Amino acid sequence: MIKSKFLYLALALSMGFSACQQPPEQPTATAQTQTTEAKVYYPGKGENWETKKPEEVGMDATLLQQAVEWAKQQETTQMPKDFSTQEEIFGKMLGPVPNDRASTNGIILKNGYIVAEWGETERVDPTYSVAKSVLSTILGITIDRGLIKDIKDPVANYVQDGGYDSEQNRKVTWEHHVRQTSEWEGELWGKKHDFVGKEEYGRGERKPRELQEPGTYYEYNDVRINRFALSMLRLWKKPLPEVFKDEVMDPIDASNTWKYVPYHNSYVEIDGKRMPSVSGGTRWGGLWISARDEARFGYLFLRNGRWKDKQIVSEEWVKEATTQRGPVGPDYGYLWWLNTEGKAWPSAPTTSYAALGAGQNTIWVDPEHDIVIVWRWHHGNPDELIKRVLAAVKE
Repeated sequence: MIKSKFLYLALALSMGFSACQQPPEQPTATAQTQTTEAKVYYPGKGENWETKKPEEVGMDATLLQQAVEWAKQQETTQMPKDFSTQEEIFGKMLGPVPNDRASTNGIILKNGYIVAEWGETERVDPTYSVAKSVLSTILGITIDRGLIKDIKDPVANYVQDGGYDSEQNRKVTWEHHVRQTSEWEGELWGKKHDFVGKEEYGRGERKPRELQEPGTYYEYNDVRINRFALSMLRLWKKPLPEVFKDEVMDPIDASNTWKYVPYHNSYVEIDGKRMPSVSGGTRWGGLWISARDEARFGYLFLRNGRWKDKQIVSEEWVKEATTQRGPVGPDYGYLWWLNTEGKAWPSAPTTSYAALGAGQNTIWVDPEHDIVIVWRWHHGNPDELIKRVLAAVKE
């Protein structure tokens, strides 16, 4: 009997103690997000960019070094160091090019850390059509800010400078421009949309053809992209290099060495102020930037448009810009090259994508492996370097 009373008392005390205990507090969704974000590394400004040994981020140091040594041997043959073939390749120049350029150089990021770097990665050089991906990003921010309601809206709804008055051009949408399917017709900065004439366009000269309905035909065309850049300038009423600096490059702690060089004749007056309109390539003038600053730009996209505690460009835009827009044209997003079909870089994940420019200027982004590769002034197949770098990633 006494034993039973003790058992009953012990049980009651145990149950009372348990009832008084609170379950361990579960982290809120916000706390979980903050914890996750805290683990993401972002480089500081300038030289404040941490380097990691390959083995510290799950890579084989020997294989990675072999990849770098291979890349060093792939100097471009397309673009001489003195740019002496510029007009032969692209036609009559409208803007400057430097007197010379760096040799092939590059940088590899894993988890945001520098794991490999070679050549003059701080050298500021023309980057050609990598600038198209920059313009795409400015469009994303323009939409994020509400300056454009819908990417499928006709540009003529927003810009009334005569460039979209014709029956052909009034159908052109913002999306057509960034998919290179606009079929915009006209002349801009002394260059015509059809690229006819060897003196004006060099090896880029094209045979005459009939214009197609906007949205139905893909053509890689710098005149049309330049028209797109001018249209965004009209909306912002502020030079796009300033927009890019204020909205992207300063927030990601880029250097102040890059510059976006306009053509000598690509100036317009907006609200009584003379402003430069910039290009989507360096056929006739363009974006000059270092490999290190390009790596920051690529890393911004790897992090879905976020830098530290700030969303620079919306995650939705990053996804839209790097999604195949078919069926018209190649494996292409909004001025970003894709690997959806596994044809661009067979050794790479189909989720990878890149900003590409002449002279083999490359910013390759691989979300699956948390890698960014910038490789400049090379003639090697990018897939050969990608294959070597990914072989160094340990399972």
